[in-house]
Amino acid sequence: MGIRLGVLLSGSGTNLQAIIDRIEEGTLDASIELVVSSRPDAYGLKRAERHGLQTLTLSKDLYADPMVADEVIASELKRHGVDYVVMAGYMRMVHAPILASFPNRVVNLHPALLPSFKGAHAIQDAYDYGVKVTGVTVHFADDQYDCGPIIAQQALVVEEDWTVDELEEHIHAIEHQLYPNTIQLLAEGRVHVRDNGTASVD
Repeated sequence: MGIRLGVLLSGSGTNLQAIIDRIEEGTLDASIELVVSSRPDAYGLKRAERHGLQTLTLSKDLYADPMVADEVIASELKRHGVDYVVMAGYMRMVHAPILASFPNRVVNLHPALLPSFKGAHAIQDAYDYGVKVTGVTVHFADDQYDCGPIIAQQALVVEEDWTVDELEEHIHAIEHQLYPNTIQLLAEGRVHVRDNGTASVD
């Protein structure tokens, strides 16, 4: 049966596609019960619909009050029997209604090695800083932006002649492997949050 996922997105949905592909090829023991988009024009919605997945888009008016929006999202995720909430390029913070409904079960992907380069421009920030190593982090979301227990990280050595676009391509390639791999660890029950607020993997 596997774990039941709710996926939150705002954009093109390439990480959603990576998860779908792994489920369909039988290497990810999960199902996607609901895809939620913060934008009605997000291409990720088309990907979801192409694979026959249920979708939910909230209006800008509803998002004017983030708590109300998250109450709606949380109730829909629960109605669909979701076990884990997967943020895949979701450009909004999640708040108490979702976090309280899914404690240590809201997962986020960040295109840098946290705690370095938090925020929405992590790839550009790392590039501008001139780092020699960056990477990708998968972590449980909490009530602070890009914080919460780290589940997995993968480093990337930055080549001297890369443009920022080339760096972004390499980061996305890692994301598309690391995220489904980490979700599979969740499906196998191998991820635990310790009392000190860090995560361990069996």
